[in-house]
Amino acid sequence: MQHFNVIVVGAGHAGCEAALAAARLGMKTAIFTITLDNIGIMSCNPSIGGPAKSHLVKELDALGGEMGRNIDKTLIQIRVLNTRKGPAVRSLRAQADKREYSKEMKKTLENCENLSLIQGMVVELIEKDKKIMGIKIREGMEYTADCVILATGTFLRGKIHIGDKNFSGGRMGELSSDDLPVSMEKIGLNLGRFKTGTPPRIDQDTIDYSKLEEQPGVTDEVLKFSSRTDDIEIKSKKQISCYIAHTNNKVHQVIRDNRARSPLFNGSIHGTGPRYCPSIEDKVFRYADKESHHIFLEKEGMETKEIYLSGFSSSLPTDVQEDMLHNMDGMENAAFMRYAYAIEYDYVQPQDMKYSLESKNIDNLFLAGQINGTSGYEEAAAQGLLAGINATLKIKDKPPLVLDRADSYIGTLIDDLVTKGTNEPYRMFTSRSEYRLILREDNADLRLTKIGYDIGLVSEIEYKRVINKEQSVRKIIEKLQSTYVGSGNKRVNEVLAKYNETLLKEGSTLFELLRRPDVTYNDIKYIGELVENFDPGNHTRDIEYQVEVQVKYSGYIDRALKTIERHKGLENKKIPNNIDYNKINNIPKEAKDKLNKVKPMTVGQASRISGITPADIQVILVHLKMGEN
Repeated sequence: MQHFNVIVVGAGHAGCEAALAAARLGMKTAIFTITLDNIGIMSCNPSIGGPAKSHLVKELDALGGEMGRNIDKTLIQIRVLNTRKGPAVRSLRAQADKREYSKEMKKTLENCENLSLIQGMVVELIEKDKKIMGIKIREGMEYTADCVILATGTFLRGKIHIGDKNFSGGRMGELSSDDLPVSMEKIGLNLGRFKTGTPPRIDQDTIDYSKLEEQPGVTDEVLKFSSRTDDIEIKSKKQISCYIAHTNNKVHQVIRDNRARSPLFNGSIHGTGPRYCPSIEDKVFRYADKESHHIFLEKEGMETKEIYLSGFSSSLPTDVQEDMLHNMDGMENAAFMRYAYAIEYDYVQPQDMKYSLESKNIDNLFLAGQINGTSGYEEAAAQGLLAGINATLKIKDKPPLVLDRADSYIGTLIDDLVTKGTNEPYRMFTSRSEYRLILREDNADLRLTKIGYDIGLVSEIEYKRVINKEQSVRKIIEKLQSTYVGSGNKRVNEVLAKYNETLLKEGSTLFELLRRPDVTYNDIKYIGELVENFDPGNHTRDIEYQVEVQVKYSGYIDRALKTIERHKGLENKKIPNNIDYNKINNIPKEAKDKLNKVKPMTVGQASRISGITPADIQVILVHLKMGEN
């Protein structure tokens, strides 16, 4: 019987990050997948990033994860979203060559030291006395492990729906895992049922692009997810355009006429679907007043004609899908290559996890990705990285890595899952973080690289780059604060007049000038050329952008930091594991039940449990204080 330190079940985005993290940290690791041909496959949209999701990828990269590097290798379009909004919600989004993304990730795993790739369907978890011992695959082989990480995606009792047709499958054309969830329930894991979906793919040669809105990529500046990616590599990329189409009343009428044939509405689907990424039929009935919905056309790769219709997910019958599509402008003759479908699958209740992503019920069993009730590649990858790190730390008898919600979106994601659970597929949004002005994608490296370096996943070269960036930003800001310019500087009012800003009538620091809404760091450099002893230096655009953001939003950032200080105060107040809330007076029974179920580690976590009031927290604080005396 072969033994591994860490076994990862599933080779999607969570499984890949988990396996790479554990192996790179010296663990003898194995990753098991139903088929080796689909490692890291993008089963839904062929893209990475977008609002809040790009933040997760940037944080992954800062900690030593692989997703950012892999999308940089395989992107076919990249651009920045929300450019007209503040820096907290600006986000990168890259279109991937779907097959190249999978191929590159497989290559990375195959060439990773300490990592074995094994094709085999895991059918059983081997457990003894509430402790995981290993796994068993369908072929009959058993493998032992110190820790097991489940990253099974949508494969647990997966059921595909297309109209009145439904059949078993983890994805279209792939087997469902039906034995493993039975084994999971047997050892004490609590399962729920969710639903998600994917849109059709159509032939690019059958689309009338003259009726669509073009969305080109950005080629005039270097945009990338990973700091390890060379700028020349990005500049040499050939980028393609995406396009926008629109539904109309004809399309909506087709959907309304076929409501009874939709598994969503006729009772065929029992799992809860994602509220924030609904199917097209769900959108039509939920937003009945809307006459049109955007549909984004994204090519799935350079060497394929398949076009992904983002925003057009459906579980309606194939004939209805055809009728819907052909009533859209530009799609009158569109030919289907793959039909849309919905899929139901099992997941584990995330409140049964610790912050380390280890199960509360089974020792040495970790869970990552959609199995925890999340939706999206980025959310899955973030969990996979943390699960791989924490499985390794547990084997080494070291404390787990727990990221605070005030320090990262990854911390926010895990805290939400563990503390609040989820009654629908969880998707990350910037609005989920009360500290989003601090947790921007542009400063993910400044926030988290040291952690990645200390763990052992970030190189010394990369760590020194971040230290240099941090020092450079600080020195530039200090220089701006100490450099005064008068209204006699002819360039000052020239710049201010350009933006219709109030002209300078008396002296000001360059720092205060840069705080003005429209003034850029380039403007400051232009003004500074006529200021004695001011040398802006030769810095990267990354450093200059960081200076600009920190200066412009300095007031807001200072207030946010004070809020974080108060938050940290509650997070630092630990709650003993053996506390019995039933013995605490003046707390309602409902609150006691929730506290006993979640078993919060800190007072801060307790305060975020739904239904726990400030008065309950005050009682807990008094109880803890009395226990200290």
